[in-house]
Amino acid sequence: MKKINYRKLILALADVFIIVVSGIVLDFAMSLIFPELSEASRGLLYTIIVNLALCMLIMYGAGAYKRLWRYFNEKDYLVCGLAMFAGFALGYLIMSILQIQQSVLFVALYAILATGGVLLFRFIFKRTFLNLIEVGRADNCERTLIVGAGNAGRMILTEIQNASYDENSPARNLIAVGFVDDDETKLNRSINGVPVLGFCREISKICNDKKITNIIVAVPSCEEEEKRKILDYCSETTCKIKIIPYLSELLFDDKHTELISQAKEIKIADLLGRKPIEFDKKEIKELVTGKICMVTGGGGSIGSELVRQIAKYSPKQVIIVDIYENNAYDIQQELVLEYGNKLNLVTLISSIRDYDKMELIFKTYRPQLVFHAAAHKHVPLMETVPEEAVKNNIFGTFNVATLAEKYKADKFVMISTDKAVNPTNVMGATKRACEMIIQHKAQHSTHTEFVTTRFGNVLGSNGSVIPLFRRQIESGSPVTVTHPDIIRYFMTIPEAVSLVLEAGAMAHGGEIFVLDMGAPVKITTLAENLIRMYGKIPYKDVPIVFTGLRPGEKLFEELLMDEEGLKSTANEKIFIGNQININSAELLKKLDELKVVANSNDSEKTVELLADLVPTFNHKTNHKTN
Repeated sequence: MKKINYRKLILALADVFIIVVSGIVLDFAMSLIFPELSEASRGLLYTIIVNLALCMLIMYGAGAYKRLWRYFNEKDYLVCGLAMFAGFALGYLIMSILQIQQSVLFVALYAILATGGVLLFRFIFKRTFLNLIEVGRADNCERTLIVGAGNAGRMILTEIQNASYDENSPARNLIAVGFVDDDETKLNRSINGVPVLGFCREISKICNDKKITNIIVAVPSCEEEEKRKILDYCSETTCKIKIIPYLSELLFDDKHTELISQAKEIKIADLLGRKPIEFDKKEIKELVTGKICMVTGGGGSIGSELVRQIAKYSPKQVIIVDIYENNAYDIQQELVLEYGNKLNLVTLISSIRDYDKMELIFKTYRPQLVFHAAAHKHVPLMETVPEEAVKNNIFGTFNVATLAEKYKADKFVMISTDKAVNPTNVMGATKRACEMIIQHKAQHSTHTEFVTTRFGNVLGSNGSVIPLFRRQIESGSPVTVTHPDIIRYFMTIPEAVSLVLEAGAMAHGGEIFVLDMGAPVKITTLAENLIRMYGKIPYKDVPIVFTGLRPGEKLFEELLMDEEGLKSTANEKIFIGNQININSAELLKKLDELKVVANSNDSEKTVELLADLVPTFNHKTNHKTN
């Protein structure tokens, strides 16, 4: 026996009551005002019964009783209204065919009164019901401000208001307090009972006044500059901040039925102050598809992202080379899980210092594209053991570049750093030496195209300050910044990797590709924003301590040496530094001398010869703030 749906039954009985009473009340009123138009003497009972039957039948057929009251929206009200009017129109037609006398005015007023009653009942019941629920939830839920009163904001509001009925909803513990929007026409209006409280620039004040604890930025179609302004306003508060992705990134399928489930924690990359760099995927695809690609340092933050992006373009084979087995294993398992047997993947644990082992790898796999990401990158650590930086960065690079040329790889792309420009630390000097080696190879190679990519700090990479800041905040420790005025250029890991790939596609040999990274970012500002993203107040909840510049550290980084000049490319954000002629005989002689000293582990002599190899190296070993 089918179970009775009491919700549908109650709603249907309410509609029956409203339609019947509307007819009786209207007839009574008209008998007092217009006695000659009263239906009482002309078959009021027939009029009510016919219209009631037809209205209920059409509303049922239109699905008016399938929707839960709490989910009723504008479309549902419209369906009910049209169904009611259709029922009365059909009733009038049938009564006319049956030649039952009726007043057109009475039927019209009856239809309006009954339809209004049915819709008003639904509206009042929904609002009362939701208000009672909200009152019960208010003390236990996060008071939420929605940025953007457009379609996305309305969807978020609906999901929040409906979440109390769904234990699995990600919005269950939220309560919508209000909207902000820069559209003046929306100001002081209400959406489903929730007011538009003000403009985006008033976010901080509104959050204080309304005791907001949670902000959802629901403007997926806004321009990058507008989004940055909104995030700046949000970062002035102590609220938790989530953001709805761009329209192109949103998913709507069986697993992603709710918009709010796709809201993401605000990323520090959102506060860089510039648009993400766009790259030519067609050129990258032509470079990678069907090729054997090797990535040294393939388990690192940059190397692993290189492997991920290369895998998307159907390479013939991907070879991961890394000395650290844990990272190499992680990226290997990630790719196996995603691609299975569709990706020809080889993971090899090996050091780029070991020439013989690297030659065996080149001889066995014959890579056509070599992306050289393996390097020691941590500035303070390399100051302590400069000989290790020299062995790994300089001579490891020399090994891999020499073998790429010997086994006729098509292209060799080396990843450098802005610290190679007029270096003041050992790490930067070794990377400048690597650039010199690559340009030397480019001058003499008859087959392989050698190219360098140079960019600034990479957010989220193993060498970035962001992981350190996060650990400090999460552990309750002060955030340490070396100097209040220190600035750096920043880019995201995907941007860095896309630059490497597009540089490989553009390369003809010897170029140093430089990315226009926009305005540099103050590290102190970066730390303050990250603290706010954790819902804390800088200097109050989380102290910022200035520790003094570390050995070899600059206040300002550069991206180009004076003698290199600039040439534009098809991508307005990528430039090429002019190739510098390298005296190969002198370079090779100095490298031989440096190798002997580094292998003897004489740190002081190693730095001395490194300075001789790299004329722009101005080694600064001791910096302290006053």
